Amino acid sequence: MNNKEFIADLVNRTKYNSKEAASLASATVSVIIGELMEENSILVPGFGTFEVKKKLERVLVNPNTKQRMLIPPKMTVNFKPNTSLRSKVKSEK
Repeated sequence: MNNKEFIADLVNRTKYNSKEAASLASATVSVIIGELMEENSILVPGFGTFEVKKKLERVLVNPNTKQRMLIPPKMTVNFKPNTSLRSKVKSEK
């Protein structure tokens, strides 16, 4: 599902027009990004949890040259689905 299809589905499920639905979706994503930038986790009931995790620095070895490289630490976004969402997806298969 792309953004246009998502907005169309949101319009069908709500009383909003397409411009309002697009604005709502954009605002929701902006709030999520803002909270993640502050390293806060976000719990969306019935959906799951978004959280920022720190990956530690590590040493990587190039298999061809045997050269060792230090990979610096970085922050990543992790999503953990709600148990009810996970069970619904598993039951659909």
